[in-house]
Amino acid sequence: MHNRSVTTLLAALTWLVSACSSGPGEGGGDHKQAVPVTVATAVQKDIPVQLRAIGNVEAYSTVSVKSQVQGQLAHVHFVEGQRVDKGALLFTIYPRPFEAALRQAEANVARDVAEARNAEVDARRRTQLLAQGFVSRDEYDQSQTKAASLAAAVKADEAAVENARLELQYCYIHSPIDGRVGQLLVHEGNVVEANDTLLAVINQVRPVYVSFSVPEQDLPEVRQRSAAGKLPVQAFLPRHDGTPIVGDLSFINNTVDMTTGTVLLKALFQNDDESLWPGQFVDVAVTLAVHRDAVLVPAEAIQVGQQGQYVFVVAADDSAVVRPVVPGNRSGSEIVVTEGLTAGERVVTEGQIRLAPGMRVQVKDGDGNDGHPTPVPVT
Repeated sequence: MHNRSVTTLLAALTWLVSACSSGPGEGGGDHKQAVPVTVATAVQKDIPVQLRAIGNVEAYSTVSVKSQVQGQLAHVHFVEGQRVDKGALLFTIYPRPFEAALRQAEANVARDVAEARNAEVDARRRTQLLAQGFVSRDEYDQSQTKAASLAAAVKADEAAVENARLELQYCYIHSPIDGRVGQLLVHEGNVVEANDTLLAVINQVRPVYVSFSVPEQDLPEVRQRSAAGKLPVQAFLPRHDGTPIVGDLSFINNTVDMTTGTVLLKALFQNDDESLWPGQFVDVAVTLAVHRDAVLVPAEAIQVGQQGQYVFVVAADDSAVVRPVVPGNRSGSEIVVTEGLTAGERVVTEGQIRLAPGMRVQVKDGDGNDGHPTPVPVT
């Protein structure tokens, strides 16, 4: 067993010495031993120049539903979480006391109207008698005052009727907006206070806002781009199929947060399918411009050395060539190469650790690019 281990070790050392002896200085860089690698083709396409952030979904509008009259909650006309239209009946406050108050106010009007008419007739008669000298000036003034007082009382009674009618209408609470009702906070049978007891909250979710913040150094470009036209904003839901939801930038805050050095932005999404939900966190991408005919490679193809960043390019003779590159923006799992590479060239995405300039490569079988462009076999 010991002899077999020694033999195996000697064989490995012999292979290593053989590989090292065939370096770039011997044989013009032609290596007999090919290094297995995975490659991908640099592609050329239009990509968006984007700012990315974490956003929070906000309701377009929120209404806290309260009663404007005090009374017993008689009936709830919705189910928790239900979508309601503007004007839909939500709650009924027990209306009998308010109906009685309205009838009493109407009766007061009828009584005072009758008295006011009688006082008006009496005032006209005393005006004639005063001209004939049959009544004193004092009696005449009293009749005029009484008629005016009863006329004012009628107007006050009419206002009381209008108020009683309004309070009766307040017994029937309707939705002021289109939206979804949240949790029911007061159940039937409880007494609610006027303008105090919170009954439910309605959120309008068609459309919705997504608020997010970007660094203050990006503010000038955002303002410049938004002044030229609407900026598209994409929202990505966690654990979704990856398809973004598209909206438009609608708000730039008028101040920079001094504690974080960021500025608040908001985007408006129509949200017809209600896939965005208030309070939800989403990934946000603001598209500032489109980089035309950009050259992209998988991110793992970019290496960092003492002289800067580089890639291994597979030449026509299947040898590895070091190519210095200047990376640009990242687009998903790919990186834009602004200098040093052209579309169609093959770059190594896996196996660089065993490569040196001039070494021959052999493409491994299978797709090891994890969603990057399909590796191109080296012929």
